[in-house]
Amino acid sequence: MISAHAKDSFERIFRKAAQARLPSDPDDSCEIVTASQADEATALGSQVVVLTISSIVFRVLLILHFDEDDSTRRYYLRDEADERPFQEAFLEICNLCCGAINQELLRYFPDLGMSTPYVLSARCLPHLRELKPALLSSYSVTLGGTARLGATLCVCAYAPVDFIADMSAVEETSGELELF
Repeated sequence: MISAHAKDSFERIFRKAAQARLPSDPDDSCEIVTASQADEATALGSQVVVLTISSIVFRVLLILHFDEDDSTRRYYLRDEADERPFQEAFLEICNLCCGAINQELLRYFPDLGMSTPYVLSARCLPHLRELKPALLSSYSVTLGGTARLGATLCVCAYAPVDFIADMSAVEETSGELELF
């Protein structure tokens, strides 16, 4: 129910959002590679953050896999003065990434809703297949050469979905509010 163009568009939108929002510093590298089925089976982390974007015709689940290990903690809590718990800081980053996907999809689908992120055990991932997704792809993400995350993009369609995302437009927004 999702055309090849739409699948490609969802994946390109994810990659653009991940590269823009997952690094804690804009100058950090963000390497994204398609994960193999073996990587998917190991869940690329023991916990996942699940975010959802819903429309009338589809639902996107962005699932970010992580381990709260030393390298990931150091990467996202670089500032010694940052006293926030790791998950609070990490959920904020995850929400920004999903928000960037949502913002891009709004160009093609005007009625979208986005969920609040929540954390689950990665053991729930095999149940994604029960949703009968039209697109299910996994990625390995390396940030700044030190932190490693996983990502799963799951799209369930309730009607035919076909669009081609124009990724040539360059937008420099960081989520700030504009006052007129």
